[in-house]
Amino acid sequence: MKKQSRRDFLKTASAATLAIASMPVVGATSRQRVFVASGTPEGILAFDWNPASGELTAAGTVAKMEKLAWLTYSEDREYIFTASEMEFFDGQPTGEVASFRVENGELHPVSVRHSSGPGTCHVALDQSGKVLVAANYAGGSAASFQVDAGRLSPVVWSEHYTQHGPNAERQQSSHPHFCSFSPDNRFVYINDLGGDLIHIYRLNAATAELTAAGSFASRPGAGPRTMHFHPNGHTAYCINELVSTVYVLEWHKADGSLTQTDSIDLLPEGYHGPTRACDTVISRDGRFVYFANRDNNFIYAFKADAKTGKLTAMGRSNCGGKTPRNFVLDPTERWMLVANQDSNQLSVFARNRETGVLASEGKSYAAAGPMRILFR
Repeated sequence: MKKQSRRDFLKTASAATLAIASMPVVGATSRQRVFVASGTPEGILAFDWNPASGELTAAGTVAKMEKLAWLTYSEDREYIFTASEMEFFDGQPTGEVASFRVENGELHPVSVRHSSGPGTCHVALDQSGKVLVAANYAGGSAASFQVDAGRLSPVVWSEHYTQHGPNAERQQSSHPHFCSFSPDNRFVYINDLGGDLIHIYRLNAATAELTAAGSFASRPGAGPRTMHFHPNGHTAYCINELVSTVYVLEWHKADGSLTQTDSIDLLPEGYHGPTRACDTVISRDGRFVYFANRDNNFIYAFKADAKTGKLTAMGRSNCGGKTPRNFVLDPTERWMLVANQDSNQLSVFARNRETGVLASEGKSYAAAGPMRILFR
């Protein structure tokens, strides 16, 4: 693995910046800039999105970065924060987190920090915009940073986990995979795929300090990968990668704890073979929830009760390629975009906003190793 210094990062990112105009959605025919994280040395790719036709137009590479795994915006869309699954950064055995200022379709590097552990696969920004939390998959750790005008501080808090699960191939050690914040921004959740746990912390948004507040344990060997909160403010969905199930969880505001209320099997009846459940998308109105499954390569749509979060299956559909790593609804919610990592393509499916049904066939566009799709 090639080592990268902070100076090299800033120099490379600046040199790769492209002067391409960013156009916010004003109406159904306005184009919009979309950024895509590539796991290849291409780094951050840019596309122009046409919400009227559901078409993507490639606009080049806007930042060269190694092993990019995730992108997230600040609330005002002025900054992008990144996670890179590097093994070494600035001479240390660690991944990296970085930030960019977004201006006229260009990405200008602002800061870059080591992540306190290798294999940084996810970052999340709290609702105040002042705290970034990172999950280090390979390093079995998590870390927090303060954010000021898009600039990341050195690591404020970090913790290394020692738990592991019964799956000898995937759970030989802790593997934090996803970070999320409670609806009231008082708690932080770290999904630990390797340890079969969701670690729970109280958040001090002023200092970025995290204090242990308990945990939620999955079934042994389940591998909790991600967790997303429903708009109702008390339901969360935890997707378990290793067994392809979803836990419907009740969030308790008083202490941040989680209680399982249901378990949904994503696999077709009688299926036996490789499977890796992956990601979750929830419509803004909370009426529909979608889950992606890798190896089987499908998206499973559900109706959701707006008050209780209870799920009712609608059906599985084609993801358009191989290994749907990430998928999102566009801002109009008329289209679903899927990052198919192993077939090097972005697939686009029309969506009926009233019924939640996705089209059976879509369009696909070339993209090297897409890991994450981010709309401006």
